[in-house]
Amino acid sequence: MESRSADAIPTGDCWQYEPKWDGFRCIAFRDGDNVHLQSKSGQPLARYFPDIVEAIRKLPSQSFVLDGELAIPVNGALSFDDLQLRLHPAASRVAKLAKEHPAIFIVFDLLGQDRQSLLKKPLRDRRKALEKFSRANFKSKDAARL
Repeated sequence: MESRSADAIPTGDCWQYEPKWDGFRCIAFRDGDNVHLQSKSGQPLARYFPDIVEAIRKLPSQSFVLDGELAIPVNGALSFDDLQLRLHPAASRVAKLAKEHPAIFIVFDLLGQDRQSLLKKPLRDRRKALEKFSRANFKSKDAARL
């Protein structure tokens, strides 16, 4: 899902709201040791976020697809400038930047798990599945960065 402009904020129990993060939208795919990060336009991002790739590899679950936002916290705020610096052609520069200011992956949807698509399920069901996934996976310090 992606936000859209509206004249008024919809109300009612069927609506769910998420903050607008100052980052890059990203879908993270994991199948065993294979991790692929992809922008909303389909461009690969893993090369620019090796810190996130490694954190995903440390999760107990071996097969999933997560939707979220890549961001870089600097001095208590998210820095879009530092995020854009990651899109550098030199792997050594990307590694240096990742060490200086590690990225985070703010996850807000679980699109697939154990090689099963959840896309046809309503968001409320995917949210419950994401909460269960989170309890099972995000116990370590490295996982908390996601």
